[in-house]
Amino acid sequence: MGRGLWMIFRWPVALALLSTFGLLSVLLGNGVFDMLSWISLGVPLLLIVFVGMRMPRRPKEPR
Repeated sequence: MGRGLWMIFRWPVALALLSTFGLLSVLLGNGVFDMLSWISLGVPLLLIVFVGMRMPRRPKEPR
């Protein structure tokens, strides 16, 4: 057990805080807050696409 809890959960916690900020900012104001909410809610989606593209693909097994 060489990895601590912080090493395991730091990115999920950061993405959860970013998403919470985005959801609250859309409720609290207009103008700049709308732009901040779009950005902060779009970052997790972009990371999902980025990580998904970097994952190695398994070769298809012959039939």
